[in-house]
Amino acid sequence: MRFLIDFFPILLFVGAYKLQDIYVATAVLMAATVVQTGIIYALDRRLQTLHKVTLALVLVFGMLTLFLQDERFIKWKPTVLYGSMALVLAVALWGWGKNFLQMLLGSQLQLPKPVWNKLTVAWVGYFAFMAAINAYVAAYFSTEDWVNFKLWGYVFPLVFIVGQGLYIARYLSATEETAAKPPHD
Repeated sequence: MRFLIDFFPILLFVGAYKLQDIYVATAVLMAATVVQTGIIYALDRRLQTLHKVTLALVLVFGMLTLFLQDERFIKWKPTVLYGSMALVLAVALWGWGKNFLQMLLGSQLQLPKPVWNKLTVAWVGYFAFMAAINAYVAAYFSTEDWVNFKLWGYVFPLVFIVGQGLYIARYLSATEETAAKPPHD
């Protein structure tokens, strides 16, 4: 269900582009992201920082695209988002000694600190990769190719998240086994 909520603005964006143009698609993306954010808020009664940042960037870059009639703004929005996420996680971990990933997910996942650090480094790399690949496609390919990339590019997060799941699975089962054992007398 969450995947569908995350995916539907992109799907509507691509559909609107195929039926109309980048400007109609941008307006659809803006509206769909507002609806998506509303649905997430209705389900969770709160918004995570990533949802707020995504909404703000979609609205700001979308408005710039529409008002200036310049598609480069909406094409570069993912690069700004991914680059910012990589930068924030990296500065927090290596500059401030804070693991934002652990702070966000630590109540849901009990993992050793070195594993949290490796996961954060992996996320920094993933976000940097996604920023770079979007920048490359936005700069060197047509708008049609970039829009198609937005759709099939969802393979990258799927592969990354499955990889993360496989990596942490061994730590989760070890934690569950330890928690299931009765205490020694």
